Amino acid sequence: MGVLSERLRLSRFFSGEKPVDTPITLNHRRIFILPTHRGLNFVMLTALLLLIAFVYNNNLVYMLGFLLASVFFVTILHTFKVLAGLVVQPGQSPPVFAGDLAGYAIHLSNPLNVPRDGLHISLEDSQSVVLAAYSQTSVTLHAATHKRGWHTAGTVTVFSTYPLGLFRAWSPLRFHLKTLVYPKPATPCLPFPESAAGGQVRQGVSVKGADDFYGLQSYQPGDPIKHIYWKAFAKNQQVFSKQYGGVASEHLWLTYEDTPGHTVEERLSQLCRWVLDAERADLAFGLVLPGLRLAPERGVAHTKKCLEALALF
Repeated sequence: MGVLSERLRLSRFFSGEKPVDTPITLNHRRIFILPTHRGLNFVMLTALLLLIAFVYNNNLVYMLGFLLASVFFVTILHTFKVLAGLVVQPGQSPPVFAGDLAGYAIHLSNPLNVPRDGLHISLEDSQSVVLAAYSQTSVTLHAATHKRGWHTAGTVTVFSTYPLGLFRAWSPLRFHLKTLVYPKPATPCLPFPESAAGGQVRQGVSVKGADDFYGLQSYQPGDPIKHIYWKAFAKNQQVFSKQYGGVASEHLWLTYEDTPGHTVEERLSQLCRWVLDAERADLAFGLVLPGLRLAPERGVAHTKKCLEALALF
């Protein structure tokens, strides 16, 4: 009785079954099919023709009505066959920044000698897919992100109205699809904090034009040519100027407590901006959060570790 009630739950028709990590093969238990608005109009037209044939005893109209009824029922099988046997598998989802669209990769395989025409797959957006016999393809479905942390995808729906649009066959699928959302980088960019080795922040005001490098800022007309950071320009097609001040540090430390901001999210947003700028400038930097301390390093792997720490803080 428990299994029967589970299969009859209304949510199965729209949200799918429990999330899984493994590929799903679409079969009669996972595929649902109902007439579309066009299909219902087709039924009413067929019924009207049969009624006219009955009233006027017209064999020609009888034949036309039964022909349309045959087309209606045969279309059910053709619509069902577009989805039947299709294998759907989740892929990798790269991290994104808050406010960007998360991309969820979905792999589709057609193990049968049946081409799949009129196939669609949707999350928040919908994409059309054409699969030849014994072929496979991948699509990326997008979903909006609004806050940092883990973002879980909702129900992925595979559907089709092929060939005549009289029926809609669909299969709602749920996977353990999630992506990590980093804080949104702050704008405008502030200079790097003045920090000393060991994580102790020095007090004082940096003096522009002194000999100690303390950060990068967007190039402004009038900045000396010798201060242009050519390495960042070559990588990103952006122009930055090196800024110098009177406070020096052995390593750059980015600390939560000394980051400007009125809220937690504002501070994390600024830290995210500094992490990206430090990586772009190829600087060794450390990150200090309440309960977490990452030693100064440089490189993509260290940047990723810092961004993950900010996302999950």
